[in-house]
Amino acid sequence: MSDSSPARPAAPVLDIWCELQCPDCRGALDDLRALRARYGDRLELRLRHFPLEKHKHAFAAAQAAEEAAEQGQGWPYVEAVLGRVEELDRRGEPFLVEMARELGLDAEEFDTALIDGRHILIVDADQAEGKAIGVTGTPTYVIGGERLDGGKSQEGLRERIEEIADRLLAEQGA
Repeated sequence: MSDSSPARPAAPVLDIWCELQCPDCRGALDDLRALRARYGDRLELRLRHFPLEKHKHAFAAAQAAEEAAEQGQGWPYVEAVLGRVEELDRRGEPFLVEMARELGLDAEEFDTALIDGRHILIVDADQAEGKAIGVTGTPTYVIGGERLDGGKSQEGLRERIEEIADRLLAEQGA
């Protein structure tokens, strides 16, 4: 049996180059929530890791976020960790495992993932790609081929993202 209905075009992608120990990324959460509310599944928000050397727990936090995604709770975990950046600063990896436990995730598996490094390649690849396209700080957004740097100021970025997303969706006829 053949389905002759037209395939739905893929949703435009907003890559968010983020670091889970970054106060500026925490500040961007309201904008990301607003974008999710406005566009739903018509805009794919994709977390990309860009751990900064100045934050000693950022690389582990990125790996933990990947484990949370594997367990089906990527965004809730990211939001929970960003909401408590200062605690991550103080406590490090034990805090990351505790956050998993608080969200009902398999905390033992988190601990194991942080030890065995199963998500290191994903984090390394994101960071390398970010560097290749000129990401220097977080948050940085990429949508429709345009890079928007939010590391210095979030001022006007959500509106610019919305303009680009609306244009991309209009081009798709969505």
